[in-house]
Amino acid sequence: MASKGAAGGGDDVDAVLQAALQRLALLAAATDALSSSLDGAVALRRLCQVLLPRLADWCAADLLDEHGRAHRVVVAHWERLPTSHLEGPLPPIVETSSDPLARVLRGAGPLVVDLSVMASVEDGSALHAAQVALFSELGARSALIAPLRARRQMFGALTLARSGDAFALTENDLALVEDLAHRTALAVDNSRLYASVQSTAEHLQRSLLPALPDVAPLGIAARYVPARAAVEVGGDWYDCFPLPDGTTALIIGDVTGHDLPAAVTMGQLRNMLRALVCDRLEPPGDILRRLDVISHTLYGGHTATCIYALLEPGPHHSWQLKCANAGHPPPLLVSHDGDTRYLTTGHSVLLGIEPDTPRPSSTHTLAPASTLLLYTDGLIERPGEDLDRGLARLRQHAAALTREPLAVFCDELLAGLAHGGNDDIALLAVRLPPHDLNPPAEERP
Repeated sequence: MASKGAAGGGDDVDAVLQAALQRLALLAAATDALSSSLDGAVALRRLCQVLLPRLADWCAADLLDEHGRAHRVVVAHWERLPTSHLEGPLPPIVETSSDPLARVLRGAGPLVVDLSVMASVEDGSALHAAQVALFSELGARSALIAPLRARRQMFGALTLARSGDAFALTENDLALVEDLAHRTALAVDNSRLYASVQSTAEHLQRSLLPALPDVAPLGIAARYVPARAAVEVGGDWYDCFPLPDGTTALIIGDVTGHDLPAAVTMGQLRNMLRALVCDRLEPPGDILRRLDVISHTLYGGHTATCIYALLEPGPHHSWQLKCANAGHPPPLLVSHDGDTRYLTTGHSVLLGIEPDTPRPSSTHTLAPASTLLLYTDGLIERPGEDLDRGLARLRQHAAALTREPLAVFCDELLAGLAHGGNDDIALLAVRLPPHDLNPPAEERP
């Protein structure tokens, strides 16, 4: 009997150890799922994939917004039943409601749900009715609802339910579910913090970019897209403004780096370049050389690419573009018929390398109804890909969009090309007027 008891005791120890290892493995897998994405909804869906059916037959995740309104972000069933219709905004949380979810969202829990009591309780709130409908549609014999609470904040609730008679969720599972809910709450908090910082960085970046002026008869449009993975401001910028002599200044640039110093340098270069352009009616190459000297004197240590161009009407309904390029991707010219060519002349090294470097200017004749596109390298560069491939891809997309309205031209370019890169993107597109809207230079007053 003694040896039998010892053997039985050993089996019990093994069972307890095995159960503990399974719980640790589940917690580790759940943590990996929650940390796999900074998008809160995506992380919650991945969490449900880990929990089902190991811990529950179905689960639901509800989050509170900044106004205290509950949204059902995820409903998932281990048999992949359709559940999307069960997601969305939830009815208001009534303070007097005795519904388990309402109690948890008010601060109680975690709670073991008595489903027989839940269905029969007299609770007239719309939230309770929605909960009864959820449990009725998906089926449940046992359930737990745990608060998503971390850093003294309530973020929502996690509901786990089992439909079968075996392995019911009980108070013995509360510690595990509470641990899962705490980890989930931390992930939700981190996701919201990341989104807030990213939004602030993007707002700051956009505030540094200018409003586009009316330069009729030219059409002009600009776009800025922040890097998807970045939470810091960058150094991409564009600019456009008319000059007193009737020409239009076009500028695009990119300061090396993706941080606050890059954004500060970008603002300094933009303002210095504006002052130089307005003060000195010199060829674009001379202006960029002056900018490089001043920048090197005042703010040495930074490098940047930049294109400065002047656009004015030319003879025989054409337009003249005078430009200089300091290490920037070449402008793309797209004719009304879809012919494309890169303007590769007037090119020199980056700003900040050698301030005394000669910077040539080039002159190009542009046909009526053409589209001139200035852009930063985020539009064409892909990790591990040759730059020529990105340039060819841009030509193909731009040629197909040449007769679209300028706003559509820019939006469709971004829709087709802005995926897969890791950098900010800035665009400045100019549409020249057609033949009948552009009087020759000799006919202008």
